[in-house]
Amino acid sequence: MGQKTNPLGFRIGITEDWRSRWYATKKEFGDLLVEDQKIRKFINTEYKSAAIDKVEIERTRDQVVVYLHSARPGIIIGRKGQEIDRLKARLEDVFGRRMEVKIIEINNPFRRAQLIAEDMAQQLIKRGSFRRAIKRSLDQVMEAGVKGVKVQLSGRLGGAEMSRCEKASRGSIPLSTLQRRVDYGFAIAQTAQGVIGVKVWVDLGDYADEENTDGSYAETGQASKKPKRSHKR
Repeated sequence: MGQKTNPLGFRIGITEDWRSRWYATKKEFGDLLVEDQKIRKFINTEYKSAAIDKVEIERTRDQVVVYLHSARPGIIIGRKGQEIDRLKARLEDVFGRRMEVKIIEINNPFRRAQLIAEDMAQQLIKRGSFRRAIKRSLDQVMEAGVKGVKVQLSGRLGGAEMSRCEKASRGSIPLSTLQRRVDYGFAIAQTAQGVIGVKVWVDLGDYADEENTDGSYAETGQASKKPKRSHKR
């Protein structure tokens, strides 16, 4: 039995929230789905250096709200908020809808699998040693206080003639445990020798541990064991 299921897709609707939150008829659904993908591609292309982990989209009848989770929000906001106003105007011009952009700052980028994968890809593009990149990333991620991390590189590693797959891991990565928050990220490094794929899995612990941060509830035994969803299905 293969184990190629995306950990995020496996948990969506159960313990993970949807990345796009809106309702549409059968006639409109396909067009809105394609539009969501175009919005994400547009933002990730324009703001590659902003360290964007994910883009969440909410739609109402008259406007689209875009949430950007970024480790470098200053790049998106710009001086006196000029850049974010320009982004909003460009999105409205391209997609013809009323847009609102909200930025959520990421405090520790070494706890986000997508940002770790992109950082490793940048090291490979700059002709860095893939072994050094793996070791450095594993050290930084474990220092961030996660339960475990796994990294996989595939391609012509080190300029070798034949492509191969290199894996490394530390701690635990329980991919099939739904109550465990496993983050997944994928990035591509366009090197002179060819394309190298970077996959990263990060175990952030149980959902219940992260959400129930109130010590008084924990002491009295009233802390909920079930993970909470911020949005109802």
